[in-house]
Amino acid sequence: MVDVAREGSVVRITMNRAAKRNALSAEHLTELLEAFREAGSSDAAGIVLAAEGPVFSAGHDFADVHARDEEGVRLLLELCTVLMRTIQSVPQVVIARVQGLATAAGCQLVASCDLAVASLDAGFALPGGKAGWFCHTPAVPVARSVGRKRLMEMVLTGDVVDAQTAVEWGLINRAVPAASLDAEVDSLLARATRGSRASKAVGKRTIYAQLDRPEIDGYEIALAVMAETSQSPSAKEGRASFLEKRSPVWPD
Repeated sequence: MVDVAREGSVVRITMNRAAKRNALSAEHLTELLEAFREAGSSDAAGIVLAAEGPVFSAGHDFADVHARDEEGVRLLLELCTVLMRTIQSVPQVVIARVQGLATAAGCQLVASCDLAVASLDAGFALPGGKAGWFCHTPAVPVARSVGRKRLMEMVLTGDVVDAQTAVEWGLINRAVPAASLDAEVDSLLARATRGSRASKAVGKRTIYAQLDRPEIDGYEIALAVMAETSQSPSAKEGRASFLEKRSPVWPD
């Protein structure tokens, strides 16, 4: 249900459960988690998360959820949370390629990626608010992208946010015609993976560590890491190449 392919320095992880709208059953979540862990331990520079079919992901598989008791659902949600946190903890740049509707935990997947490019045909929703099971966990990363008032509109109305609005709200980076989706994903990922891979991995980890903390805490975290990494081979090569007016030769 998950296809993994390596193309040069990029790993492409594709959800291939189109008949089930790429719903996130425990089995599907486990496969995605394994794929991200394997890609994360590789020497790849970037990861693309994509999906087959007209829907990016409809969120949790309700057939799986409905068959579980409270503890079983808790375990399912914990598995989902581990996947989301793994996406942000792998050293590679992760970009979501969103070709269709992303709802509930599917929207959570998009928000958890470092970057996201969507087709103009795509849409994003946290529909639990108009049904019977509120989108508590999907709201966590979405809140950190769109802000309080926009989040509350999404979770309370359950309305679909179109791709262009999602750009304006900060949920995704780009919205392009479907025919341009792959080219835009590749272009953004190529620019986002330039430079030292080791430096970028530390940078990504530090950004997530200080994000949404009070400014003074953010500075404390960032200052310590920036001072430490100033002595790394990549940092020294970057400064030396600038001073010597030459192209850098990254050691990693």
